[in-house]
Amino acid sequence: MAKLTPRSAARRKRALRFCGTNAVHAVGVLLCGCGVGPDFHRPASPTDASFAPKALPAASASAAAYGGDAQRFVSGQDIRFDWWTAFKSPQLNSLVEKALRANPTIESAKAALRQAHELTIAQKAAFWPTVQASFTPSRNLTATGAVSPASSNGAPYYSLHTAQVSVSYAPDVFGGTRRAVESQQAQEDNQRFETEAAYLTLASNVVAAAIQEVSTRAQIAATEDIIKVNTRSLEILHNQQKFGYAMGLDVAAQEAALAQVEQTLPPLQKQLEQTRDLIRALAGNLPNQDVAETFTLTSLHLPREIPLSLPSKIVEQRPDIRAAEEQMHLASASVGVAVNDMLPQISLTPFIGTQANSLDAMFGSGTYFWSLVGSATQTVFDGGALLHKKRAADEALVQSAAQYRSTVISAFQNVADTLHALLSDADALKAAVASERAARVTLDLTRRQSQVGYVNFLTLLQAEQAFQTATINLVQAQASRFSDTAALFQALGGGWWHRAEQRTASR
Repeated sequence: MAKLTPRSAARRKRALRFCGTNAVHAVGVLLCGCGVGPDFHRPASPTDASFAPKALPAASASAAAYGGDAQRFVSGQDIRFDWWTAFKSPQLNSLVEKALRANPTIESAKAALRQAHELTIAQKAAFWPTVQASFTPSRNLTATGAVSPASSNGAPYYSLHTAQVSVSYAPDVFGGTRRAVESQQAQEDNQRFETEAAYLTLASNVVAAAIQEVSTRAQIAATEDIIKVNTRSLEILHNQQKFGYAMGLDVAAQEAALAQVEQTLPPLQKQLEQTRDLIRALAGNLPNQDVAETFTLTSLHLPREIPLSLPSKIVEQRPDIRAAEEQMHLASASVGVAVNDMLPQISLTPFIGTQANSLDAMFGSGTYFWSLVGSATQTVFDGGALLHKKRAADEALVQSAAQYRSTVISAFQNVADTLHALLSDADALKAAVASERAARVTLDLTRRQSQVGYVNFLTLLQAEQAFQTATINLVQAQASRFSDTAALFQALGGGWWHRAEQRTASR
């Protein structure tokens, strides 16, 4: 005889609990009035959660440049649904509203939610009996040579009319129907949070695309300024070459430097056109259907105060966490459904009808009939299929709980990453401003000294390259502050819980 290991003993106990004691379980369910399987309870928020091991600064650094204002984090402040209005850009507000109205992903998500709602209503219909009515007329010929005539007058031909009403009802004795409805309701709630995530993602993508356009236009403008600087330096070298102060090698090197800068311009122009294509698509337009809104650095204003939700609120505000929670709810209800399948399946089927040889006599005396059928079916042997389906449902619940915890951890990491990025962005912009100013002063002084022959061409070329790098870094640092500010609004949930209020106010 095989040795019974602790694991196999535990499985055997589970099998006995769900198969050998079904009757006892059923009585217990009836007495307590609840459904089979575990009752779902919302997971508690993480205790003592924070966004960093040490307290983060209450405000970021500032810099003397556009988009360089210090940002203050307001702990516990609520977030508006239209959080993008914090950038104080009428163009951005208009574009986001267009996208929310016309982008097909929103209509798709709303249709999926309506579908899930209808399926929930359909599932709730299982609480009610199913009533069906039927009418069956027939014309018949009796084989008179071997069978007695079916009609009362002995004629071989006769008509038969049967009208019947039947009722099918499966009482929810063990709560399986309740768990099935709970499962479908969890799917609907999951889709509701997926819909809110679609709104948040679309708005965030529009804002990100607008900031990308700002960054690209600023880099194009900076590159064009650098081209002008290099062109001016080339003109100076040409003049110096005429009077013998510069060699042909210096001129050729400057021409190469100018060509290298000019080579960086077409990729930026391509990126700008592709960003505009993206903006049109987000607004629900085809590439040839342009939008009126365009964005430059001065069309956006950096929010000085940023709401920072309490860590305990993150699990309430993030739609991805709420969707993962409903997935766990669905898995919990599915365990109850699997347990119910292992218990006796009970049904009641009453029906009543009338039958006669003519329509006139259908409701006469002696034509009525009725029947009441009840059944209880218990699976005795199925090769362990139901038991293993129950165990699979248990493991699905464990899996969904682990996925929920993973989603929560990722959400907190997302917020923490964005907060650290904002603080770092402010420091980087401050350093970029100082670097650009120093590079500009250095270039101006070097160019003047080069004109009177105090420095060689190599020194001038190095100053130009340093200025070019500093200018591009400054533009990118400015764009990063806007981009990461929008990312923080998204990481905190984007205020989706106020969307219904916003929709009502706009009517």
